[in-house]
Amino acid sequence: MKKQFFYITILLISIFTNSLLAQGLKGTVVDSESKKAIELAEVFVLDSQEKAVTDSQGNYRLNLPAGKHKVAAFYLGRQSQIKEVQVKEDWQTINFSLDPLLETLEEVKAIGKKSEVFNVTRLNPVEGTLIYEAKKNEVISIDQINGNLATNNARQVFAKVPGLNIWESDGGGLQLGIGGRGLNPNRTSNFNTRQNGYDISADPLGYPESYYTPPVEALSKIEVVRGAASLQYGSQFGGMINFLFKKAPEDTPIQFHTRNTLGSFGLLSSYNSLSGNTEKMDYFVYYQRKQGDGFRDNESFESNTLFADVNFDIGDRLYLCFEFTHMDYLAQQAGGLTDRMFEEDPRQSVRERNWFGIQWNIPAIILDYKINTSTKINWKTFGLIGSRKALGNLERVTQVDFPEEERNLLWDDYENFGSELRLLHRYDFMGQIQALAIGARYFKGNTQQRQGLGPAGYDADFQYNNPNNLEDLSFRYPSENIALFAENIFNINNNLSVTPGLRWEHISTNSSGYYRNMVEDLAGNVISDTTIYESKTLDRSFMLAGLGISYKTPADLEVYGNISMNYRGINFNDLRVNNTNILVDPNLQDESGYNADLGFRGNYSDFLNFDWSLFYLAYNDRLGALLRYDDAIDGFPRVYRYRTNVGNAAIAGVESYTEMNWSKFLYPDPIHEFSTFINAAFIRGRYGKDNQESSIAGNKVELVPDVNIKTGINYNWKSFSSTLQFTYLSEQYTEATNAERTATGVDGIIPSFHVLDLSAKYKYEFAQLEAGVNNLTNNYYFTRRATGYPGPGIIPSAGRNFYVTLDLKF
Repeated sequence: MKKQFFYITILLISIFTNSLLAQGLKGTVVDSESKKAIELAEVFVLDSQEKAVTDSQGNYRLNLPAGKHKVAAFYLGRQSQIKEVQVKEDWQTINFSLDPLLETLEEVKAIGKKSEVFNVTRLNPVEGTLIYEAKKNEVISIDQINGNLATNNARQVFAKVPGLNIWESDGGGLQLGIGGRGLNPNRTSNFNTRQNGYDISADPLGYPESYYTPPVEALSKIEVVRGAASLQYGSQFGGMINFLFKKAPEDTPIQFHTRNTLGSFGLLSSYNSLSGNTEKMDYFVYYQRKQGDGFRDNESFESNTLFADVNFDIGDRLYLCFEFTHMDYLAQQAGGLTDRMFEEDPRQSVRERNWFGIQWNIPAIILDYKINTSTKINWKTFGLIGSRKALGNLERVTQVDFPEEERNLLWDDYENFGSELRLLHRYDFMGQIQALAIGARYFKGNTQQRQGLGPAGYDADFQYNNPNNLEDLSFRYPSENIALFAENIFNINNNLSVTPGLRWEHISTNSSGYYRNMVEDLAGNVISDTTIYESKTLDRSFMLAGLGISYKTPADLEVYGNISMNYRGINFNDLRVNNTNILVDPNLQDESGYNADLGFRGNYSDFLNFDWSLFYLAYNDRLGALLRYDDAIDGFPRVYRYRTNVGNAAIAGVESYTEMNWSKFLYPDPIHEFSTFINAAFIRGRYGKDNQESSIAGNKVELVPDVNIKTGINYNWKSFSSTLQFTYLSEQYTEATNAERTATGVDGIIPSFHVLDLSAKYKYEFAQLEAGVNNLTNNYYFTRRATGYPGPGIIPSAGRNFYVTLDLKF
């Protein structure tokens, strides 16, 4: 009995003592508008493992030691709230009132955690005035990339975005060429390319090629949204790529950042920026100068890029931003090679007189206005004044280029204006917060395209010999686009959502000008010269629809699916081009089809990040190239590409990304971090067997490698990090007839290839040293067969090359 009394006494003393020593926080979490309790909300301490979950009455209880703490409340569909508290030796009541989720810039669950573990994350269901629910997307954090950022090495930058087919056309990263799902990578023309949310291509509908690529060194993130982006960004099959520039550091009036890179083949790059932040204004300005000699002979380049933005907080609701971008570059182009020439020496060049010049100027104004806690407006207005000049010899590379002969000069001028107005409204329906996004777009473009003879010789002299009587063509291409669009997230419950959307488009494409048919005899004498004047107007209006479904679990896992219609109009180069390597069908039709995705993704306990999905792309009236032989083109027999609507195609496959942090898996707070990633796509693309063009029925779709893999190993220790990356692509055809090889090098297979890249960096206080080797094993390979510039013919990729970068921040 005494023994039992002793145990009971000890137990009572323990309970009493614990009750005296117990301390922490208690309170409730409610919705700010309805004042209803929020069940299953998370209340946790930042940078610690302590957390609590609210009960059905919205109550929580969190044990904490005495002292200062930052405590956050989080619930899906609400803005997270952070409070600083001073815990004393008792229980304190701290209540949270969560607003509807209008902005997701401060996603508390990611602070100091997942963003530091993986450099690829995903967009929130709502970002600003945009909806991304149930869409396949990736967000690339630039600061965490080990790679050659000075040359915009797309193979490393997009290493964890599955299924991308990347063209490597120049060693300086002057132009980005990426495609996916069988879409042509040429200047990323099948994606809607943007920076800070507005267009940067030559003409998003009439000529959607991106001659300007923002320097990766100036970026904070890159957003990639696949085919379902057609409802909010435009009707393209590929989706959208958005380059986001860095922002000024908080509470710092001025910061100077410089990155200087030396590399193989004469590479010299210098990036310098100034940024700062005051109470009501912040700014960011950078200038990058880059030059190099290139991997091959006759491949030198120099480029200049300047960007400036100034942002004003006007009151608590209005935010105004002014931005301006300038880019210019001059590149010598080594021309293409035939298969035999590539096998003999991939560094050789038989073109010394080919030059390419770009001038790009983009002004923009961005306005954000918060009407109330439920409604927000974003208005972007932008323009483009730019030009593209290509001077040289476009004849097949098997023909000798004589310096005394006149060269061909193609000159485009672009003048564009665009404006997009978007509104996001949050509302309560059936006890759930819903989100409606609506918007309107107006775009007007005016492109002037000229082609004629330029000077002989070797210099980059962009002047016409006969500017008032061009030998090839002179056209103007006015274009106009009006669009209305809407999407709505219907949250059925805390886990399930359905997101339907609609987009109405009106496109007007016009052309007016002349082209000349000149026939010469074998001695070069003109025996026939005819000028044909032409004027065309093509107006069309159409509706696109889409639907997305998402199911999320409390463990940060999601099953998603979507289907969305797509549309692509014929562009200016499809209307008229003078190129002996390609002829264009005068009766081209617009393309249409749809994208569908079904996937499973998530981030599990900070050691597993994944996105595994299936996709299907239906492509009707696909524009492509057929290999043809004709003995009556300009009086000479030849093999050429014929660009036409080759038929209907179906492309389907698996796109998967998996990254495992093995150190986090084994230890909660490891000193050494070791992780692996694999980005794999397995794709099948075929033309329909019922196509009218019998020569391609059942053929493989061009530019679709069956296997596309990028995998790598990451190692981090304190301020040191390194990445070893392996890339493999299986063979792919370049045109619909599936020709294996031709004498000109313009058509044929792109053989399978693999590349190994090694990069590392070390940071010490304000300095960072980066170094690496690209194409470590010095493989000779190519990713592109060009019909025009920078070819025609095979464009070899760079061999083994080194770089070193010194990064300083003051």
